[in-house]
Amino acid sequence: MSSSPPRFFRDSSPAGAPGRKRSQFTYRHLSQMASYSNTCPLRVVAHLDLDAFYAQCEMVRLGTPPDKPLAVQQWQGLIAINYPARSFGIGRHCTVTEAKKLCPDLISQHVATWREGDDKWAYRPDAAEHVVTDKVSLDPYRLESRRIMAVIKAHLPPSLQKVEKASIDEVFMDLSAQCHSILLERYPELANPPPYDDPTEQLPMPSSVSALDWQADTLVDLDDEHASELTDPDWDDVAILIGSEIVRDVRAAVKNELRYTCSAGIARNKLLSKLGSAYKKPNQQTVVRGRAIGKFLSGFKFTKIRNLGGKLGEEVTRAFNTEEVGDLLSVPVEQLKLKLGDDTGRWVFNTIRGIDNSEVNSRTQIKSMLSAKSFRPSINTLEQATKWLRIFAADIFSRLVEEGGVLENKRRPRTMNLHFRHGTQTRSRQGPIPSGRPLDEEALFDLAKAIFGQIVSLESQVWPCSNISLSVGGFEDGITGNMGIDAFLLRGDEAHAMRAGRPQATVGDATVGDEERPAEKRRRIDGGIQRFFARKETSHGVSHGVSNGLGSDHAAAPGKEGDMLGSSVVSESRGEAYRHHAHHEAPITADVCSRCNVSLESPEALQNHQDWHFAKDLQDAEERVNSTLASRETAAAAAAAAAPSSRTSAAAPRKRPGRPKKTERGQSKLNFG
Repeated sequence: MSSSPPRFFRDSSPAGAPGRKRSQFTYRHLSQMASYSNTCPLRVVAHLDLDAFYAQCEMVRLGTPPDKPLAVQQWQGLIAINYPARSFGIGRHCTVTEAKKLCPDLISQHVATWREGDDKWAYRPDAAEHVVTDKVSLDPYRLESRRIMAVIKAHLPPSLQKVEKASIDEVFMDLSAQCHSILLERYPELANPPPYDDPTEQLPMPSSVSALDWQADTLVDLDDEHASELTDPDWDDVAILIGSEIVRDVRAAVKNELRYTCSAGIARNKLLSKLGSAYKKPNQQTVVRGRAIGKFLSGFKFTKIRNLGGKLGEEVTRAFNTEEVGDLLSVPVEQLKLKLGDDTGRWVFNTIRGIDNSEVNSRTQIKSMLSAKSFRPSINTLEQATKWLRIFAADIFSRLVEEGGVLENKRRPRTMNLHFRHGTQTRSRQGPIPSGRPLDEEALFDLAKAIFGQIVSLESQVWPCSNISLSVGGFEDGITGNMGIDAFLLRGDEAHAMRAGRPQATVGDATVGDEERPAEKRRRIDGGIQRFFARKETSHGVSHGVSNGLGSDHAAAPGKEGDMLGSSVVSESRGEAYRHHAHHEAPITADVCSRCNVSLESPEALQNHQDWHFAKDLQDAEERVNSTLASRETAAAAAAAAAPSSRTSAAAPRKRPGRPKKTERGQSKLNFG
């Protein structure tokens, strides 16, 4: 993407002309821009923040004029309010009734919901009356967020883009490399090698530029000490000007193509750019130049800075009896370290001065997916819980299809977690997702039921239940054309079938080919040896623990439209749902071990039992080897003792290398009875 050159107020002269002073930046700093160095003083980072995003999504969907007051409703609360509605004094603390008293013309749009029996989320006029039976869906907003991200990336050079999606409505962009490329185009003299080939040599000043044209940007004022920048800008000012042009073009593209407005901050790091994007809203961008940082931050309360608004902010406030950055700037670093600890004190010292070396991470892959529901009133039966598990499974699978690429075998989760809250305690269970079979909604639902059954059977008290959350994680990339370790554990026809890709049918826990095999040749391949090494398993192969929190089930904290989800815990996003498969309860059948004819109550129990046989065989083989070695050593020792003394030393048996008979420190020997 090309950007228009900056507008100057007088003609430029060649850089480095006689008598010109040198820049404070060096050739090394210039080269660091191209490599996205997070310590480069010429670094350019932008933060885009969608304006009242949920409300904008509904305005775009409904075709609402931009001057009409609109709020997004969840049950009887509000989770997003557009700027026209805010002018009436409406905030997220208002109920729908209170908001309509303040603004009778307010458009109150309820979020989409999932409802049992439907094959996807939907907007429902009666959703507010069905808090007990409906579940909030954020899918419409997630879908729009992905469209916006696609437009942003499309308007940045593919080889020079570093974009981080910080939340559903926030994006960081490290523009350093792109700004470096444009700098070399506009100022060819910067491409020359440094004098004496010394990268520490200072750059020439920009080509006699008296002032830079920032157009409609909000420019943070300079203090008196740095007022000369207005007439004598340096390369950091030129670089950040180029960054502001890029951001202006990106914001215009989002507005023209998708009708969404966003505010932006442009600065030298993530900390300052995020503060800048919130400085002037809506639909504006703020530039924080390097020499304006001190004055910009001195007007803030440090509790408004990221990571200083919670317990740490309260601790700092108590320790120094202030919330103002300006007051804290006079505190020496040693005093901060004394009261807050070395690491925290140093971090606070740097943060209030705008020092932040955190990377812009191009995170595009989701690490976990969550679907949850807080029940008011609580539920009291297994039947009620099972209905919600089916909704959660459909919810997560639709997102796996759309965002995870599970149908194309791009990525799939390895584990499922279930949290169940009874009273003040939360029971947690985890189970592996079998990797040897296609993943679909029914498989997720069956596994969720199995894990939930563990809770019900092992806990003495589970009802009433106030919250259930289901999540999947541990994503791995799909593998095609390669055999997993399971294939190498198979014999004969089974191994040949897997190598040839021949379809096999699963009957109970035995995997068979086109024709049924004798029972002694049956072997279940899904799960495989990974299950033998599973951590902390119960008799059913499901690990568990008890915690007082919800683990991955986080209720959103108020403070930002993109994060506030109301009183009900809802999933992160689900994507468009796919049609439910036919759901039928599978009959309970006995699974019999072909080696010892023991009946097991479930396929999972049979797999664990067969893994026990496998491990026992390994130990028996080891003991046989050790026994043979011991016998040989004993015989050799006896022969040496019977030989003449003159030959004893020559006939002494050498100690053969092999496995140690005793376990090493930190190891334990499995006891198989």
